[in-house]
Amino acid sequence: MKLAAVSDTDLSADPRSSIKIRAPRREDGAGVWQLIADTTSLDDNSMYCNLLQCSHFASTCALAEMDGEIVGWVSGYIPPEHPDTYFVWQVCVAEKARGKGMAKRLINAVLARKVCADVIQVQSTITKDNKPSWALFGSIAETLDTDLVRQPHFKRDDHFAGLHDTEFLVTIGPFERAALPVRSAA
Repeated sequence: MKLAAVSDTDLSADPRSSIKIRAPRREDGAGVWQLIADTTSLDDNSMYCNLLQCSHFASTCALAEMDGEIVGWVSGYIPPEHPDTYFVWQVCVAEKARGKGMAKRLINAVLARKVCADVIQVQSTITKDNKPSWALFGSIAETLDTDLVRQPHFKRDDHFAGLHDTEFLVTIGPFERAALPVRSAA
C-alpha cells in the first residue's frame, strides 16, 4: 500500500507512536555524535563531522526522536557525479527504538524528499559480517522490487592498510520511484 503525500514530521508509521522523523538541524550534531558513540558496532566520526552532516547535508540526512531524544539517524548524500544515486553513509538506531523498522523508515523519509527526486538507486558500503545492514538493504531491495548487487569496494589491504575489514559496495536499483513506500508531493 502506498501512502499519500506527507511531510517529514508526518512520517511516524503509527499515529499513536511518539517517534517523529525529521531533517537534522545544526544543534543536533552533538546528540547524533552521542547516539553513534553509544552504539559500539559503528565506526566513530568526529563531532565536527556530525555537525557538518546536520548542517551541510541536512537535506539528505534524517533523525528520529522519541520523547525529545534522538533514537535514530541516517546520514547520506547524493554524489555529485551520480545525481541518480543516494549513498547511505551511516545508519544508527538506539537499542530502545529497535525492532520498529526505524532504519528503513529513516532511509525512506530521505528518499521521499524533493532533493532525491532523481534518485533511482541506493548505495552503501557494508563489511561482510554486518548482518543487520545486509538484512536492512536486502529488505529495501525487496520492497523496491529490484536487485541488490555487491562488490568489494574498499579492500582491507589495498585501502585500509590491513586495519579494517573490506567494505563491499552495495547497489540497490535501478528502481521505479513509484515503488517507494512514501512519495512526497513537494
